[in-house]
Amino acid sequence: MKYLTRHCVVLMFGLLALGAQAQEFKVGFVNTDRIFREANTAKAAQAKLEQEFAKREKELNDLGNALKNASDKFEREAPTLSENQRGQRQKALIDQDRDFQRKRREFQEDLNARKNEELQQVLDRANRVVKQVAEAEKYDVVLQEAVYINPKYDITDKVIKALNASR
Repeated sequence: MKYLTRHCVVLMFGLLALGAQAQEFKVGFVNTDRIFREANTAKAAQAKLEQEFAKREKELNDLGNALKNASDKFEREAPTLSENQRGQRQKALIDQDRDFQRKRREFQEDLNARKNEELQQVLDRANRVVKQVAEAEKYDVVLQEAVYINPKYDITDKVIKALNASR
């Protein structure tokens, strides 16, 4: 119990000392979600990904539409087919669907991996700019995650502007 009390007293003195120096302590906040949405580098990365994956996405959509059409056709023709023909077509549809699901899963995994690579590059660049802004404007700490932040501490606009200006 003495140990806990001693830590509370030390913490209180630390907070009092920090309070006395609060006017000298400069805090900033950066909203990384906004950077990912609004910065030109993030928009360029998104456009690059869309261009890179557009062909595969179209092929996947075409494959999905072909599967749906084949399934609809099977549903219409099933009553007139023999038991053997119905079984063969059903098996073919199941195989096509399995292939489609596999390709869709692979596409999503590849897209997510590339998206993470591109976003990491944007984040690395943004972090360098945050550091430059923080050093230039003498911030003691800059936070990227917070439950609540007073808008007066938000330096996201400055960071986006500096990020867009740098090439």
